Amino acid sequence: MMSDLLLIIAVMIIAAFFWQLRQMAELSRIFAEKECSRQKVQLLAIAQESARPSLGGTTGICWKAKYLFEFSTDGMNQYRGHIWMLGKKIQKIEWPLFPEPQWHEAPTAQGKFGGCGGRSSCNSGKCH
Repeated sequence: MMSDLLLIIAVMIIAAFFWQLRQMAELSRIFAEKECSRQKVQLLAIAQESARPSLGGTTGICWKAKYLFEFSTDGMNQYRGHIWMLGKKIQKIEWPLFPEPQWHEAPTAQGKFGGCGGRSSCNSGKCH
C-alpha cells in the first residue's frame, strides 16, 4: 500500500519535470524565432543540447538547460548559437560572428561604376 503511494508520487514528479522540459523547449523555440527575426536571419533548427536539475527558479528545483540553434544569413551558410535557460527564464543568448544578411534589404543597383547615380546625370554626359 505504501509502496504504491510512493510509486505514484515518483511518477507524478517525473511527469512534472518532463512537462517543465517541454515548456522550456517551446519557450526557447519562440525566443529563438523572435531573436532571429530581429537579427533578420533565418532560423533553421533548435535542439536541446543539455539539461540538468538545478536549484532556483520559482519552485526551488528546476532544470538548467542549454539549447543549440542554427540559423542562416543567406540561405547557404549555416551558423550556430546557444541559449541558456534556468527554469522558464532565458539566462543568456550567445551569437557567433556572422556577416550581415543582404537578401532582405539589398539596394537596387542604378547607374554605372564610378558614382553615376540616377538616369538624368548619366544622360547629361557627366559620367562618361
